[in-house]
Amino acid sequence: MKRLHWPSWMPVDPYILLLLGTVGFAALLPARGAAADVASGASTAAIAFLFFLYGARLSTREALDGLKHWRLHVTVLACTFLVFPLLGLAARGLVPVFLTHPLYQGLLFLTLVPSTIQSSIAFTSIARGNVPAAICAGSFSSLVGIVVTPLLAAALLGSSGGGFSADSLVEIVVQLLVPFLAGQLLRRWIGGFVTRHKKVLGLVDRGSILLVVYTAFSEGMVQGIWHQVSAVPLGGLLIVEAVLLAVMLVLTWYGGKALRFNREDRIAIQFAGSKKSLASGLPMASVLFGAHASLAVLPLMLFHQMQLMVCAVIAKRRAKDPLEAPRGPVDERTAAAA
Repeated sequence: MKRLHWPSWMPVDPYILLLLGTVGFAALLPARGAAADVASGASTAAIAFLFFLYGARLSTREALDGLKHWRLHVTVLACTFLVFPLLGLAARGLVPVFLTHPLYQGLLFLTLVPSTIQSSIAFTSIARGNVPAAICAGSFSSLVGIVVTPLLAAALLGSSGGGFSADSLVEIVVQLLVPFLAGQLLRRWIGGFVTRHKKVLGLVDRGSILLVVYTAFSEGMVQGIWHQVSAVPLGGLLIVEAVLLAVMLVLTWYGGKALRFNREDRIAIQFAGSKKSLASGLPMASVLFGAHASLAVLPLMLFHQMQLMVCAVIAKRRAKDPLEAPRGPVDERTAAAA
């Protein structure tokens, strides 16, 4: 299968254009009635299959080996599930000057979702960072987020987020964690197949997310919640998200330096600790927010595109940095792995 080459001068990820096209299609032809039920059922099945593939891809041996570098993973998890949410809570003071309350709730939800896997690995590789650490950090974050994200959402968003309940948390576990564990259990038999066909299955990944987006935005259109959004609050949201991303990029880089991580590890920390996963956030939002999921994921979709554009530039600049000489006990793990 030939890859489509996107012009290097075009800063927009083509997948984001597909996402925006899906939103436009949902606005013109939203699923209603029986069609909405079919789309919802298909979306639920697609989400389960998506996380089943995640489980089948993750090498248990790689995950166990990654635990040896626990300081790095704790740092990334702290950035993802502690620093990010604290900044999200601090942004509450921007309502209603810069943000409407519904958009703020979406922004706060954005700060609670796990880190990315694929883009963290790609940017870490481009920047000549610690790729194995990025693989494990992203995988651990996604797995932890299946449980931690809905718990944080229930605590910080409460009933205003769309009716959080024990049933919602159970549904998250059933839809996401159970398929993930099933994929891990079956990896012995299907892992080779998944690895050989990763490009095709990657299309399945992205197609599943598009289906989730269509279902969520269709329901939002039917409920009429898009009347709550206008251009000025969206502009304010973009400014707030740009500041949020800048703060996290600075904190992850210089925080890693203060914690005496080497250059390769700091690169992995910066890219895994400053980004949020669209693939994990969308399914969770569809369960937790129901009809309001479209507004909840809008800040996440915008932040996703922003982080890709900014991190692509940073990765290329990091690739030109001179390599550091090995120093201290922190580098012994990297030398041994090499």
